[in-house]
Amino acid sequence: MKTKLLALCLLAIGTGHAKDINNNYTQTRQYYTQLISAPTPNTAELGLLMNMLPKGADLHHHYSGAIYAETYLEWVGRQKFCIYSEDNAALNAQKFHINTSPAEASSKICLSADATRQNNAFYRELLQKWSDKDFSNHSHDQPAPDQNFFNTFFYFMPVASYAMHEGFQSLKERALAENVQYLETMVDLAPGISNKELDEKMNQLVQNPKDAEAIFASYADFMAQDTASQQQISAYIKTMEDAAKGIDSSDFKLRVQAYVLRNLSPSLVFSQMYSAFAADKASDLIVAVNIVGPENEHVAMRDYDLHMQMFKFFKKRYPDSKLALHAGELALGMVPPEGLKNHINDAVQIAGANRIGHGIDITHEKNADVLLKKLKEKDIAVEVNLTSNEFILGVKNEAHPVQVYRRHGVPFVISSDDPGVSRNNLSGEYLLYASRYKPSYDELKNTAMNSIRYSFLGKAEKATEIQALKQRFDEFEAKVAKMIK
Repeated sequence: MKTKLLALCLLAIGTGHAKDINNNYTQTRQYYTQLISAPTPNTAELGLLMNMLPKGADLHHHYSGAIYAETYLEWVGRQKFCIYSEDNAALNAQKFHINTSPAEASSKICLSADATRQNNAFYRELLQKWSDKDFSNHSHDQPAPDQNFFNTFFYFMPVASYAMHEGFQSLKERALAENVQYLETMVDLAPGISNKELDEKMNQLVQNPKDAEAIFASYADFMAQDTASQQQISAYIKTMEDAAKGIDSSDFKLRVQAYVLRNLSPSLVFSQMYSAFAADKASDLIVAVNIVGPENEHVAMRDYDLHMQMFKFFKKRYPDSKLALHAGELALGMVPPEGLKNHINDAVQIAGANRIGHGIDITHEKNADVLLKKLKEKDIAVEVNLTSNEFILGVKNEAHPVQVYRRHGVPFVISSDDPGVSRNNLSGEYLLYASRYKPSYDELKNTAMNSIRYSFLGKAEKATEIQALKQRFDEFEAKVAKMIK
């Protein structure tokens, strides 16, 4: 009798708990709907909600572009480097660039980190050079937005690899502060070897690709036996694994994508690609291979098809490797119209991409309707980066293809891209998504769930993280219901 009574009590408690969860969900949904329903959404309260919102994962994320300029300046100080305060051809000095020779830190035109901070005008201008800070809020002499964005990396690159473990730790703390439980980041360029003879052969492949398989195989086999190449790959893996030690915890996971740079010579791109795939196979920390760099530059456009053929070759050799390829980060006017016709298509059809980064030129692609159907059927998610798409490409609001992806049922995730350069975070990206496109609460919730579903975590880890995200949403909705009473 006592056992039966206890069972009835537990059932009543469980039923009451389920009822509370459902009530919390309903109240949160109604509150969110109210915030986005006005002709001008209540972005202040919506911003509060997006900061509290469980966001699952950030899947399109560049480590060096995520560290804020203020942190890089601190690292300059720790290493006793200095920053040029003016151009000087005789000293090979370029204003705002880092001099890594500590001996020159006290020279008149090379300021220490402390001296930089004390010079308010120079410090403010440095932040504008090392990030997108203040670019749009006043009139000043400035480069084109995309040039300004990509230029920033040349300024802080000398210290980008310094204190990587500390960098990971700061990104973890920031992620947890905005309710993000998983980060998939691109950290460092895979090592490569330039080869003049291979460049000549590969340049011929741009015009005549029929010998590609044999040329690729020959050089890949060489690298597999080359001691120097294997040592570079081992060192590459060790650097990232050492930096990531102790970062994973019960409430946060970090994984890395190896990447290649698309604006280099064919031999360098190919050798980097070999290293990236080999590293991905050898390390559990590395979960995918990517290709980065301005997609509209001459070499990137000229060699795009060649790069996709390289990926196809390596996917045959490494069938378990995942690809998250930057593709279609282009807008009408950046390149001739024919340059917008094939990048996403080729990333999917030739390279075998599992996810697409940016995907902005989708409406200009050849047979875009067929491609959209393919993306949906193959369950290939698009990584949407609203802030960087607006800044670099000038694509925002209703011109952004996220609406096209929604309409055609193509899965997508919201990502931050380079939040240190953009001076934003993932919560800010969700605020843009919610205020501009007004997804229903269920769609917003599903977008966050997608970030785990389309991650490159292993099956068991993914299931654990999805369950954790569901629990986070229960807690979030309970908090919101209490807040709005």
